[in-house]
Amino acid sequence: MPTAISPLKISAALAVVSVVAAGPAMAQSAPDTENGRYTLSPAGSGFLRLDTRTGAVSTCTNSSAGWACYMVPDERAALDAEIGRLQADNDKLRTDLAARQPATSDKTDEALPKSDQLKKADPKTAENERKIEIPLPSDQDMDRVMSFVERAWRRLIEMANRVQRDVNGGKI
Repeated sequence: MPTAISPLKISAALAVVSVVAAGPAMAQSAPDTENGRYTLSPAGSGFLRLDTRTGAVSTCTNSSAGWACYMVPDERAALDAEIGRLQADNDKLRTDLAARQPATSDKTDEALPKSDQLKKADPKTAENERKIEIPLPSDQDMDRVMSFVERAWRRLIEMANRVQRDVNGGKI
């Protein structure tokens, strides 16, 4: 015949089970300042430490005095500061430029003329004004150039004939 379990024994058993089950759960939940905030990765003779809240990176090394962590210079912060400064300068220059230029409307009330106003007019020259002239070569200069080209052509033909004789073994 089965024995009856008293409610007092059941509540005592539940209390023991809850204490036993809560022990490992309490050990696993650590405050953010201990196990949850930083991530360590091996790097060289030490570790890189990442602060998961701020994104700051530090290098941690073991020396004779013990473990020490030093912040890694944050280039991103310097870039963000420079970008902010340049944007502020750009905004200031835009407002200065807008203050200098009178406000104009994109629409005109008058009809545009049929001629092209953007086309520049031919420059007007005075009679006394000097014009730029490019001198043409004289006949003597042209004769010198032609004789040079003829001599170069003859040398090229002679060289081609010599190469052909060498290839054919002296026969043309």
